[in-house]
This record gives sequence, structure tokens and C-alpha cells, in this order.
Amino acid sequence: MAQRAAGALLRRSLGLAPPAAPRALSTSAAAPAAAAEGEAAAAKAKRSKKKNLFDVVQFLPDWGVGYKVAKTTWRDVSYQITKINLYKDGRHGKAWGIRHKAGESLLSPA
Repeated sequence: MAQRAAGALLRRSLGLAPPAAPRALSTSAAAPAAAAEGEAAAAKAKRSKKKNLFDVVQFLPDWGVGYKVAKTTWRDVSYQITKINLYKDGRHGKAWGIRHKAGESLLSPA
């Protein structure tokens, strides 16, 4: 009898035998609330990724050519996109445009 118990213990410790009783999953109400709080804290800690120009204009017709765009931190300054050259990944490239300040067009010398 002792030999049989020792053999079973050895098999269990090596992971060769199935567990003695199937494990049940917990369905207590405290676990989902704690998980939701943890997810909310992780969302606050994670900063939102800032979008570049190409992320913003990708959904506009013709990649935003003809539209005025501006950063939220700029005051009275915007650019009207005249040409866009995308790199292969579609998230980077070059853009050209006309600068507008206080609603007036400012054409820079070329």
C-alpha cells in the first residue's frame, strides 16, 4: 500500500498522472469587479497614441487633398493640402500645402 501511494505521488509530481479532482472555475461577484477596476486603471495609465497627418486624412477623399488641416495646439494657423506622397506602409510620407493664417492664404516663396 505504501509503495502504491509513493508511486502515485511520484507520477503526480512528474506530471504523468491526471489531477485527483477536476478543478472548478470561480464565479464569485468580487472577481469581475476587481478585474474591471484593474482594466480601468490600466487604461488610464496607458496614454493614447497621437495621430499623425496621414492617420487623420486616410479616410478623407483623395487622402485629404483640398482640405484644410491644423493641429489643435496651433492658433489661427492651418494648411490646405495640395499634394501627398505616401510611403509603402501608408502611415508615413510627405505632404505639401498652402499655409493659412487667420483665414488668409500665405504663399511662401519657393
